[in-house]
Amino acid sequence: MSHEKDIESRRRFLKAAAGTAAAAVVIGGLPRFARAADLPHLSDADPTAKALGYVEDASKTTDPKRKAGDTCANCQFYSGGPTGFGPCQLFPGKAVNANGWCVSHAVKKA
Repeated sequence: MSHEKDIESRRRFLKAAAGTAAAAVVIGGLPRFARAADLPHLSDADPTAKALGYVEDASKTTDPKRKAGDTCANCQFYSGGPTGFGPCQLFPGKAVNANGWCVSHAVKKA
């Protein structure tokens, strides 16, 4: 009888631990999503933006490295939505325009 109580106690503990871990993952992710919208927009005048040839509107660049259709929205470093502004790994702490482009553009892998 004591063995059955131990098993039941263990099960309750494991369920509680799993629930706590899942809640921690969800709660830990919330600030990241909330902060993405609050990031300041990257300026063309930013030194890193200048070094990488960033432009807010990809259609306005004259850089021959840009291929038709290349924008931040389809770059592997961009993690924002298909429109508006979102975070980019190349410009930490700043939001780039989904329609923007820079020389480090790398097409997202499917």
